[in-house]
Amino acid sequence: MELTYRTIEPNDNPALEQIIKTVMTEFGAVGQGYSIEDAEVLAMYEAYANPQSLYYVIEADGEVCGGGGVGPLVGANPDVCELKKMYFYSRIRGKGAGKRLMEILLDEAVNLGYKKCYLETVKRMTQANRLYQKFGFEEASGSIGNTGHTGCDTYYLKSLV
Repeated sequence: MELTYRTIEPNDNPALEQIIKTVMTEFGAVGQGYSIEDAEVLAMYEAYANPQSLYYVIEADGEVCGGGGVGPLVGANPDVCELKKMYFYSRIRGKGAGKRLMEILLDEAVNLGYKKCYLETVKRMTQANRLYQKFGFEEASGSIGNTGHTGCDTYYLKSLV
């Protein structure tokens, strides 16, 4: 299986919506308070089409199978970004996709001028939590900013400088 990484395109919206809904449902992260309810899920390209955000798509043999992005953390200092909507179909998990995407996103976050990166997740996404910890994300005592993701139970912050 060959994995490729590229920036999001407008025609990626339907595939990314399906990935996000599939993965969030797989982990029981559905309903009010979870990112599956965010308006951007229906229009990912448009949501990241600004100078302070970016989103990368992962293709496996030409098929969109995952992605992740960074953007400003709403309600926080402007030098803090949020790692957002990083989800993969199960068939590409454990194959280095998350590691490579994380390298890309953190490098890009620095290039965009961010000094810290924040993320929210749930404990039951154990593989994702291990990945964040390997990249030096430290568990925070509570949420930062105003994401509206009240269903999350785990918060991380990483210094980028």
